[in-house]
Order: sequence, then structure tokens, then C-alpha cells
Amino acid sequence: MIIYDPNMKEGLAEFGIEIPLPRSRAATTFAKLKSHTTLGPRIDRWHIDRVNETITRNDLLRVHSADYVNRLYSDQLEKEIIRTFELIDQNGRYYRYNPKNASYPLILLFDRLLLKAAETLQCCRVALEKDFCFAFGGGMHHAKRDYGEGFCVVNDIVIALRKLQSENAIRTVWVIDLDAHKGDGTAVLTEEDSSITTLSIHMANGWPLDGEAYDCQGRRNPSFVPSDIDIAVAVGEEDRYVAKLEDGLEKLSSIGRPDLALVLAGADPYEKDELPSAAELKLSLAQLKERDQLVYHSLKSQHIPRAYVTAGGYGEHAWEVDWQFLEWALPDSI
Repeated sequence: MIIYDPNMKEGLAEFGIEIPLPRSRAATTFAKLKSHTTLGPRIDRWHIDRVNETITRNDLLRVHSADYVNRLYSDQLEKEIIRTFELIDQNGRYYRYNPKNASYPLILLFDRLLLKAAETLQCCRVALEKDFCFAFGGGMHHAKRDYGEGFCVVNDIVIALRKLQSENAIRTVWVIDLDAHKGDGTAVLTEEDSSITTLSIHMANGWPLDGEAYDCQGRRNPSFVPSDIDIAVAVGEEDRYVAKLEDGLEKLSSIGRPDLALVLAGADPYEKDELPSAAELKLSLAQLKERDQLVYHSLKSQHIPRAYVTAGGYGEHAWEVDWQFLEWALPDSI
């Protein structure tokens, strides 16, 4: 199944934000699936056309601190969005942001992000029922307990999982993070929680691992909190990427079968990705297909329900990663 609401707005340009996150990723992929000679005529078997879940303030409070949630529901919201999306530089000037080009005020972006979190929740529910679901959104894995970071105001991954656990819909889950950047927020939010096991394969260096592990007062940088399985890929190690991932999946399998696997199918490791902070990992389209098939087969062979969210992917070529995976995976799942 695929969740895609054609009326759900994507991208950031209408808020004046100049980060290369276009609507074309979801829209182009869906259009190609809809016109596919085999999949198109069977669209009623794989397409869910609306998000019908909601994320409440109480859902956020299971994951984020009361102080932070209060700021998000106050006149501090715009300030939090500006900081999280890094829209002002160290000199106080706008950076990747031109409010003159905005059609909507920044604060309305929060509603859109909550809808994406609801989409992640719905994707998990559908996967539990149908074994496989893919959602064109979510993957905001950098948000921490007390603040947002890396374009992630809230951590939809942990929010969705905590809500499902609170309902006794699941007990244990694997989070498999294939984004170019380490899933640092998810790691720190689930630290020492054996019910959520995290695997992150990511750039060995670069953001968010470009700072110091501890500050001058000995306080730990939360971005360095390890996932249960961390797989660092150094510059020039692209030919070893799939083998490293396979080793990590084998370690994950030794832990025991979970009730659900939530996969962040990041497209930003793609060599054509346009986000500068993802430039240290450059996988070809063929390598990304091998990556995605490996994860899918590994989970399916263990009879684990599979929920996928898109996570990072920037520029006009991100859709190519989603399209090649879904063209291959959808016929197997319907």
C-alpha cells in the first residue's frame, strides 16, 4: 500500500524557505506509478488517498519535553521553526530564507509537519494490517526531546511508535534508518529502551557528527549517542555500503523478531542529491536499488510488517530513488 494524498502540500518554497525540497518527489513518483501499465489499472489495490490520523499535543508529550511542546503551541513557534531550519546565520542575516517570497506564514508549517507525523502513524497501522506500506513523508529523525534540529521540528518516528505502544498495538519495533545523516534524534530519544532497536547507516563524518562529542563542561553532545547498531560509511566507501548494511541487518536479526519495522528510506545518499551536507555519501541508483531490495527481502523473509517513510531527499532527482523501489516492491505486496 502507498499513502499519497494529492491535496497534501509538499515542499517549503511557499514559506519562503529555499532548501531544495520540491513537491516533485512525491508527485512525480505517484504519477509514474499511476500510469504504469501493470500497476496503474490496479491502483485501487495499493493507493490510500488521504491521511485520516491525527497527532495531538498529548502525543507529542510522550516524546518531547513539556517545555518544548509549550513553546511549539505559543508565540515562540516561529522562533523554533527558524532555528530548526537554520534560517538565520551567525550574523543575524536570513539564510536560505526570503520571507518576501512566502505565500504562507512560517507558523503554518507546523500544521503540515504534524500532518506528516500523522501520516507516519497511519503508515505503521497499515503495515501492521497489510504487511507493507510506504508513505511520502516523515522521517524527521533529528528532533530531540527539548528542541528541533536539522529541519526536524518533531520526531514523528518516535511519536508514532510511542502512540502505538500506548495502545498496545505493538510492543517491540526496529527502526532502520537509511538516510545519509545519522538518526541522532531517534537514538537519543530511545536510548536504553529495549523495546525500540535502532540501526542507522550514515556518513562517517559531516553533519550532525561534525562537532565535538563533549562540550567544555563535559556535557555529552546528543548527536553522538549511539544507535543500537551504528554503521559509519567513510568517503570513498560506497562500494562497501551494501556489505556493511548486510552485516548490520544480520546483527539486528539476532536480537529477535519485532512486531514492526519502520524504515527511513532516505534518498539523500544518492549521488545526484542537492543538499551540501549529504555530499560525503554518493551512491549510484543501482547501489540504492540493491540497498532497498536487501532491506525489503531481509524483513519479508522474517515475516516482519514493513512501514516505510521517505526521510531525506533533496533536489529534482530524489523521486528516482522512490520510483525504482516502488516499481519493484509494489507488485510483490498487492
